[in-house]
Amino acid sequence: MISSDAHDPTASAKTVTAVRKWGTLTVACLLAVIPNWDLTALGMALPGIGADLDASGTQLLWIADISTFVLAGLLITMGGIGNRIGHRRLLLLGTAGYGAVSILAAVAPTPETLIAARVLLGVTTATMLPTTLSLLRSVFTDARQRTMALGVFGSAGGLAVGLGPLVSGTILDVFSWRAIFLVNVPITVTIVAIGLSVLPEVRDTHPARLDPIGVTLSVAGVLGLVYALKEATNGLGQARVIVAAALGCVGITLFLRRQTRAVAPLIDPRLFRSRAFTSSITVNFVMMLALAAQSMILAQYFQMVLDWSPLRAGLATMPAAFGAMIGGAVLTPPLIARLGRAGTVALGLGITAVSSALLALAGGVDTEYPVLAASILLSGIGMCLAFTTTADTVLAAVPRHRPGSAFGISETATQLGAALGIAVLGTILTGIYRSTVVVPESISADEANGIRDSLGTALRTELPDDLYRQVAAGAQAAFVDGMQVTLSIGTALIIGVAAFALVSLRGVPKVIPKPSVARAPGE
Repeated sequence: MISSDAHDPTASAKTVTAVRKWGTLTVACLLAVIPNWDLTALGMALPGIGADLDASGTQLLWIADISTFVLAGLLITMGGIGNRIGHRRLLLLGTAGYGAVSILAAVAPTPETLIAARVLLGVTTATMLPTTLSLLRSVFTDARQRTMALGVFGSAGGLAVGLGPLVSGTILDVFSWRAIFLVNVPITVTIVAIGLSVLPEVRDTHPARLDPIGVTLSVAGVLGLVYALKEATNGLGQARVIVAAALGCVGITLFLRRQTRAVAPLIDPRLFRSRAFTSSITVNFVMMLALAAQSMILAQYFQMVLDWSPLRAGLATMPAAFGAMIGGAVLTPPLIARLGRAGTVALGLGITAVSSALLALAGGVDTEYPVLAASILLSGIGMCLAFTTTADTVLAAVPRHRPGSAFGISETATQLGAALGIAVLGTILTGIYRSTVVVPESISADEANGIRDSLGTALRTELPDDLYRQVAAGAQAAFVDGMQVTLSIGTALIIGVAAFALVSLRGVPKVIPKPSVARAPGE
């Protein structure tokens, strides 16, 4: 089914050389750094971006998550393109494009230009994620080695999350926010250089036909809903919010109906017959929805509430890196063998829920760091433990003949969950801030509107010292109120999905038999 330019890399473990196998894992780990670094580093850079480009709170939200929404809309399509032209080729082209667009983002003169660059970063990232998992599956055919490789891959992503604030904080203490994007350039050059030598070419010899109408409906539907969510913070009754929400719902509905009737759908409904597959992507979706906004909230909390420098804020998140290494590479394989997949995922989510609850209870204007450090450490362990297990379950459960499409579905669920989490939970936080912030009556109308827009705008307002301290204290207290409510909602979601995982993944074997999914006519 799967062909290779030189040989069939999925035929057996013996056909894959050690250099190619571990070289592919090295490339995968470097690729894991990019989206996770982007998430944490951008959160650290947002205050500087807002000040330098004079960006509004809404523009900062667009800068933060438009890339993720575009990524989510295109992942399934890119998985299909990878099946057609080859995953190695698509990965290398996308990685080179990501490096080039990072330079464009670094020199952006306006918020609108940076938003456009973030759109292109989402497009290029979409070419990399499903191809990475496809290539890992092609070279790691042994179940135990595959779980180990996924643990290392997950640890690399977790390490990027943990080290991202530290590295970005160090950079921001010396350079401007623009340097954050330039860091991507040497990473992408390294990936392309290694990938040209070691990556196998994997493609489907009978790929499904691409569906331009389906692609258009999916992207339009997702972006319509995103726009409605973002603009809803300024009032639910606005005409543009109602129109965007309606177009988004219609687009998604028509897309899903088309998939159930198409001969060669972008989303293959037969994949959802696998309980292991469906349960895993559901867990990933809800987990990311609950947690994606957390790193951005913490970055703003450390810098704008506790008044820490970017470097100190980065150092504060270091426990997450150690937790990710422990949870992904060290604990996951033995825990799957001992507790099974359901128990391991539920345990990871339970640890994460404890972490989120600690942050919600302890986070305040004056908080002792040891409590925050313990919470951040637990978050790294729990998230990587759960994610590595679900990713390994997906890798084991999908059929060989359509790896790109299957992994595209999985990554779409993860990225869409992350994007919706940032939009929904970020909107909740913003709404609580705007409804609770106290503005002194002596403030002018224009200044009052700026203070109510966001904490960052409030802290940039030029006022007499005594009045500024009063405004800053009120704005910081309002932000903390919103943060605590938002984190509490996230905790409840994590507890719910932990219970779901314990039930839905029960009985899924520790070593999943290789699936066999028949082709549809015309494939």
